[in-house]
Amino acid sequence: MSATAHAPAVRRVAVIAGVGGYVPPTVVTNRELTSQLDTTDEWIRTRTGIVSRHMVSPGTATSDLAVEAGRRALESSGEHSVDTVVLATTTPDHPCPATAPEVAHRLGLGDAAAFDIAAVCAGFLYGLATAAGLVAAGTAERVLLIAADAFTTIIDPADRSTAIIFADGAGAAVLRAGTADEPGAVGRVVLGSEGGLADLIQVPAGGSRQRSRGIAPAPGEEFFRMRGRDTYRHAVERMTSAARQAAALAGWEMATDIDRLAAHQANARILTAVAERLGIDAERCLSNIAQVGNTGGASIPLLLAEATTSGELVAGHRLLLTAFGGGLAWGATTLVWPDLKTC
Repeated sequence: MSATAHAPAVRRVAVIAGVGGYVPPTVVTNRELTSQLDTTDEWIRTRTGIVSRHMVSPGTATSDLAVEAGRRALESSGEHSVDTVVLATTTPDHPCPATAPEVAHRLGLGDAAAFDIAAVCAGFLYGLATAAGLVAAGTAERVLLIAADAFTTIIDPADRSTAIIFADGAGAAVLRAGTADEPGAVGRVVLGSEGGLADLIQVPAGGSRQRSRGIAPAPGEEFFRMRGRDTYRHAVERMTSAARQAAALAGWEMATDIDRLAAHQANARILTAVAERLGIDAERCLSNIAQVGNTGGASIPLLLAEATTSGELVAGHRLLLTAFGGGLAWGATTLVWPDLKTC
């Protein structure tokens, strides 16, 4: 028997081959919000770190954001073909069908498999794990992973606790089959959830629980609700813990091996607390929350696309990702950033 017959099989992993981000053109500043909310620009900046955010115009849906981010990621990758599209979103165009097939159709991707996943602000990390699994199993060779949310469509504009934070946007990544030693190879993805705390982040109405009762939702139940103080505590704890686990699986030390931290852009206080607990100084933390706010599941891929374009994130950087969202759900992973074309 030849030596080749005894050679171990090379493990297939998902490798990032392109990224893209998109925010709608309408910008809403803090000063504009103060005209309709009992708040001030200083209050918003102090508590969230947000200066402005982007909002969809009437008639614009999540699929519109996803298509543009997906198009840019495909262009960044240098190839327009994929065999699977995964869309992470909390704001699908319709309860049924999934939004991903329409996105794939509008991008001209033929009969590619396409489906939605829902993990709120942790959606991109759950999507990475899903895409990596499809690639490892040989089910897919190239996956377009998009995270997109039109969060302002489910926010009560009179609710100061959420209207100042959440915004709209999309981010995307193309993943191809490759090997673990390549730049861009997605590391082990740490995931977790706690359904017993689902009421911390929730839209009470619109689902089968409310509809099966045959009773119209109470006023305001169609809007997104968040118990801010409790959410803050769990977000910091879970993002920190998952990040530590992911770094340990990669064999990385926080103090010396992490070049950049890309955490879900929830609010500036959470970002600071997570970085401090991890022992990662501000210079190594990527952030765009001041300009775009909290874009839900889109925040991490949008951040990666913007940081690549600006040069804050360059080839060879060892990157730690961590996110937290409703469910409760959270995740983290590591990778060495590849040399990508920016679009």
